[in-house]
Amino acid sequence: MTSEAASKDPISVLSGFGAGTATSASKNGGRTTPSALTPRPRSGFVETEQVRDLTRRGLGFLNAGYPLHFRGPAGTGKTTLALHVAAQLGRPVIIITGDNELGTADLVGSQRGYHYRKVVDQFIHNVTKLEETANQHWTDHRLTTACREGFTLVYDEFTRSRPETHNVLLGVFEERMLFLPAQAREECYIKVHPEFRAIFTSNPQEYAGVHASQDALADRLATIDVDYPDRAMELAVASARTGMAEASAARIIDLVRAFRASGDYQQTPTMRASLMIARVAALEGLDVSVDDPRFVQLCSDALESRIFSGQRAEAVAREQRRAALYALIETYCPSVAKPRARRAGGGARAGVEGALP
Repeated sequence: MTSEAASKDPISVLSGFGAGTATSASKNGGRTTPSALTPRPRSGFVETEQVRDLTRRGLGFLNAGYPLHFRGPAGTGKTTLALHVAAQLGRPVIIITGDNELGTADLVGSQRGYHYRKVVDQFIHNVTKLEETANQHWTDHRLTTACREGFTLVYDEFTRSRPETHNVLLGVFEERMLFLPAQAREECYIKVHPEFRAIFTSNPQEYAGVHASQDALADRLATIDVDYPDRAMELAVASARTGMAEASAARIIDLVRAFRASGDYQQTPTMRASLMIARVAALEGLDVSVDDPRFVQLCSDALESRIFSGQRAEAVAREQRRAALYALIETYCPSVAKPRARRAGGGARAGVEGALP
């Protein structure tokens, strides 16, 4: 695949992520509704053929009325892609982040406070008529607002919420009806707006704080698997986000991709690691080469922690894996004077080890 630089209208992101404006909360018929986000273009996003393909496939399901689900490991850009696709729909966006403490009331709404009314009638001077009423105040939450107004709902990492929380979604996607709890009083259900769309993301490889998705919900979702971006996309993103020369960014990208391909880690190094190294190197003016001890230290700080999750690893195994990482640095970020000439065991290795504590 070939990559392209950011176009005149680069990828769209949402106001809640550093750009755009938010529509403030409002009261509607005694209800309080949460604010929605307005999509707007953002510079620094590179749209490659891979992104365009995923966007086209996702919009195909959404335009047909199906909820979309982007599934993939950490660092594959699921959330960014979901926000980009949502922006293409041209509707306000409401975002929910999955959480174990999230309940149905957090999606639909609940009674929040009371509205008091007191009338004192003294039309007849020696007779006082007193009338007092107290009504509970209903507050719409994100799902209800999106269904009522026809907004786009982005539910990020939805498997972090308990499965029973999502029972209310089954009727939304199948019957296009949102059933409200009895406390709502005014209405027991609402008809889902025809423009309502939903986009989910999840990480199937995560195991900490994640619940299995219920079959009834998974069966209603159109799932697209998102893999790690190809080299062309990583290179284009790194160059656009950091302003680094493409040749220097390519060295960092190739280093991290080789480290990921080695499998010699406990936490997978993703494109975030490449961007971390490239951004710091660009800001600090480092030479992307094994000749610069500060750059070598930067790579060590960003990548070595992924080899071991704690201090229990045996010293021998630790040193072996560190040596393998340093060999990759020598290979993919070689000396500028003699590119790729110094291999493991040579003078560059001594320079690498001398740069590290």
